Amino acid sequence: MRAVIFANGILDDHDRVLSRLKPEDFLIAADGGSEHCKDIGIRPDIVIGDMDSISTQLREKFQSSGTKFFIHPRDKDRTDLELALLYAQQCGADEVIFFGILGGRFDLSLSNILLLARDEWKPMSLVIINGPDTAFLLRSKDLISIKGKPGDIVSLIPVSEVVEGVSTRGLRWQLDQAVLLQGNTRSVSNELITRSAEVKIETGKLLLVHRDIPIENFEE
Repeated sequence: MRAVIFANGILDDHDRVLSRLKPEDFLIAADGGSEHCKDIGIRPDIVIGDMDSISTQLREKFQSSGTKFFIHPRDKDRTDLELALLYAQQCGADEVIFFGILGGRFDLSLSNILLLARDEWKPMSLVIINGPDTAFLLRSKDLISIKGKPGDIVSLIPVSEVVEGVSTRGLRWQLDQAVLLQGNTRSVSNELITRSAEVKIETGKLLLVHRDIPIENFEE
């Protein structure tokens, strides 16, 4: 099952969001993420959180249309996004797509990214979509293939202290069993040189960020 979680960050490009959704997706709004769903013109299957960021009118509208609400107290130990991700895991999701987890408050943006790196989500494929950027979380032994255009930007950002055995294919500056250290910028702003690329790691956790460059901005 593929779950799609809408958080309460910035989400501007509604057409891009709609283009990435599938009819069978299980839609979860983390509290204020429900406002994004309204603006996009979709109805979430679930709204979860302390309900401090959703209007009474929207709550009543979604409830009357069949959306289920899981209400948590404001004094809680988890953010609304963590509650949404935990619910997706309990429902058996093997892939989770995130919209609106960045922008707005810097502390929440940073904590949202670090949340996804926790070990308990390992069985699930986690993907962040933020405007033209799509980010994939890789863990030990993961191999990922991405598709795009020559000139697209690809950055590899370690989210563990060390990432070992990093190998790439289809990027301008290739890596072969490289070791990347957290905070090192060696692997930022690489480029696709073909229409597909592969990235593999042996150990650690790595955030792969693929930026789709508008076609008018480069010559093929």
